[in-house]
Amino acid sequence: MTKKDFAFGKDNFILIAVSVVIIIIGFILMSGGGSDDGVSFNPAIFSTQRIVIAPIVCMIGFGLMVFAILKNSKENKSEQ
Repeated sequence: MTKKDFAFGKDNFILIAVSVVIIIIGFILMSGGGSDDGVSFNPAIFSTQRIVIAPIVCMIGFGLMVFAILKNSKENKSEQ
């Protein structure tokens, strides 16, 4: 299997891996804030970290993923 059999180049795979890590960080930031006993209310679910920062981090990760998929790699340009 040669290099031109792959749809993505090395740069694409690196960007995809970075975007997956960013998305995972966003979901980790969203987690938590539950009640200890399952019945009482915990206002920590409405913290700025969970309702503003974490979704923005996730959207940045998804945007980077789209960019990584659509980006032409340098290996494919030189072989054409």
